[in-house]
Amino acid sequence: MVELGSIVEKVRSKNAGPFWLTIDIFCGNRAAFDRVIPLSTARVAALFDVAEAQVKRFDIPDLNVVKFSVPRPVVQGTRADRDMHGAGWGALLAEMKI
Repeated sequence: MVELGSIVEKVRSKNAGPFWLTIDIFCGNRAAFDRVIPLSTARVAALFDVAEAQVKRFDIPDLNVVKFSVPRPVVQGTRADRDMHGAGWGALLAEMKI
């Protein structure tokens, strides 16, 4: 098993509005995409501590991209928000062993 971030070009996270975060996995080529596809939505949900039914997954084979959207734990910009731009979430996924 290897860390996801070591087999893909980039893992990026960002805001998808005040209530959602999006994590993009840019695989770079079809071989890396094929290695990432088996990553289950359930594992991603567990990593971010959300219900699997709340995770939206988008597989985009023409671009060799896998995208996950998850609800933010708190509304963006509120006092409890520790990552207003959502930039740190991708690092957690990049460290996941697959």
